[in-house]
Order: sequence, then structure tokens, then C-alpha cells
Amino acid sequence: MTASILSIGTAVPPARVSQSAARDVFAAQPGLSRISQRLIHAAFDASAIDHRNTVLADLVAAANGDTDAAGDGMPAAGAGGTILVPSTGERNDAYIRLAPPLFAEASARALAEASVPPDEVTHVVTVSCTGMFAPGPDFRLVKDLGLPISVERYHIGFMGCAAALPGLRAAARICAAQPDAVVLVAATELCTLHIRSSEDPQQIVSASVFADGAAAAVVSARAFRDGPRLDLDRFGTILTSEGESDMVWTIGDEGFDMVLTAEVPRIIGREIRDAVGSFLGEDVPDIWAVHPGGRSVLDRVESGLALEPEALAASRDVLRRQGNMSSATILFILRDLLLDGEAPDGERIAALAFGPGLTVESALLTRAGAA
Repeated sequence: MTASILSIGTAVPPARVSQSAARDVFAAQPGLSRISQRLIHAAFDASAIDHRNTVLADLVAAANGDTDAAGDGMPAAGAGGTILVPSTGERNDAYIRLAPPLFAEASARALAEASVPPDEVTHVVTVSCTGMFAPGPDFRLVKDLGLPISVERYHIGFMGCAAALPGLRAAARICAAQPDAVVLVAATELCTLHIRSSEDPQQIVSASVFADGAAAAVVSARAFRDGPRLDLDRFGTILTSEGESDMVWTIGDEGFDMVLTAEVPRIIGREIRDAVGSFLGEDVPDIWAVHPGGRSVLDRVESGLALEPEALAASRDVLRRQGNMSSATILFILRDLLLDGEAPDGERIAALAFGPGLTVESALLTRAGAA
């Protein structure tokens, strides 16, 4: 029996900021050179992002001119909107407080939309790279949702933006081995906990694209209700021949440090055809779900695979509405495709996501059950 995504639930923190307001806050930070200010304006304006959500409510308040508003877990903005520099411990403490409620909110929505009672869940796979603690998000999810205490739990950590596809792959493997399994795959990322003011071009690019969000998918070979689903046909993973030092996620003294060089989209553009060709073979997808690491990544995928512009419409729309929420983002895109009432049964969807390494994770899905 084929395992399927029965539903996808999403959740975002309530604080929402326009890209132009965020740009102005970063460009107004003290001590920046004019070159850095110009680079901030260029990076934010070229991002193809309209809005992003963040757990840093006080930073959003500063962007909106309300500098007296309190934050909701980690002080991020001081007097006059100055971006503060918390320690890594302070940032991770905020993650411990703020990530579990988003895991639970997205997961509860996914279970409700799939008509799956919590006591039917047999396995939990959590995904995150923006914080860590033990007992971790997998443990908290069992407690917060009242799942059976016998649920098998797995956590995929520090695999970056590509990690949700390995999470779905693990769920499909579990369902193949245990046909009655019901697997909850939940990804939550609080990327903005690690932002900082910087003249480093890589940090500026990171600050211009990353956002916070959560998404959860219910995966099973069992049917709990009528309605659309996404059958998980197969998965692939490829390490590119270069890029090991171009997308890097490490732990520093002032938060997690993201290295995201300008070579990343160029490497993807050079290698995407061979990577995808070896995965797809003779299959020709009808539509694509591509993790929007940034606008330039989507542009390189489009040109490298000679795709029509509409092929990446769903990916560009999520980037525009939400920014790059790391591992959760691909699930936001798949949710939009799952809920597309005009899409026919049998539609083939190719999903791609990119992680440190560079790693290209792939999945081929088929829409079913809508008719």
C-alpha cells in the first residue's frame, strides 16, 4: 500500500512585518557603513518577499514605530529600534518556550483536517534546526496533544531547509513496514531568533529572507475520510559536487551562524538538471514544489530545468507571503497544492529542497482522492 499525505496543517507566530519595514529597521542600525546600508536595501528589495512572520514581536513593533511594545520571549529590539545581541543560550531559551506551541498548533490542525483522532497516531517525526533541547519537541508534542505514551518518536535535527523531505521519507518507510501506521511529521523553525545586525553580506542576505513558521503532515496508508491526498511515490537524495562550505549552519556565541554564499544559487543552477534527471528518469511532473531558499534559487531552478514560469507559481507565492521558514516551507507549498480544488487526480508533483552540503532532497507525489 502507498503511504499518502492526508493533510497538512500550518501555524505562524502572530507578529507579522512587511519586508519594507524590516528593511528600514536593519538599514537604520547604528555603525553601518553606507555600502552596507545600500546592500541591505538591495537584498531586501530583491527578495520577492512581501511579508514575514516572527516570534520577535518587539522587533516588529519597532519596525511599525511602536518602540514601547513588549517582546514575547526574547528581547530583540532596544531603544530606538536597535537590534539587541542576546547570547546563544538566551536565544535557545526562547526557542524552548516558543517552538512547542507552534509544533502543537500545526499538528492539531493537521490531525483535525485528516479526521484522525490523536489516539490513532503511532509515530511522531519532528524536524527543526533552529533550536535544541531534551526531552525535545517530539516529547512535547506527545504531551501537548495527548498522544498515546507508546508513540514511537524520532527527531531530525540540524539538517537545514531540506529536512522536511527526509521526514516524509521516514514516514513513508515506516508505513511500508507497518501498514497500519499513522505518522505525524511536524517541522517548526524559529529562524529569526538568530538574526543580528551585521555588515557581513551573508548575514544581510540571511536577515532578508528568513522567517518563522510551523507545518505538520499526517502520513498513512489508511483512509480516515474522503478527500484529496498526496501519494508519496518515491524519494531521492543527491550530494552536489561542490558547496560544502557555501551553505553552512553552525553554533556561535551570539546565535546560530548561517553561511549562505552567492555561490549557492549558481551551484544549484549548474547541477540541478543532473540531480533531478537521475531522480525522475522518464517521469515528467505536471507541477513543482521547490523550496524557495530565495528568489535567486527559484530563478536558477527554473532556468536550469527549462521550466515554464507557472511551474513554480506555488513556490513563489509562499516565498512572497511568508519568506523562507527553513524546513517548514516546503510543507506550506505542498499544502497549497493539496488544497487546490481545480487540480485533477493523477497530477504528478516533484518536490525539491536544498540543505547544507549542498544536499538536494527530492520527492515525487501524485494527487489522488479529489474526484
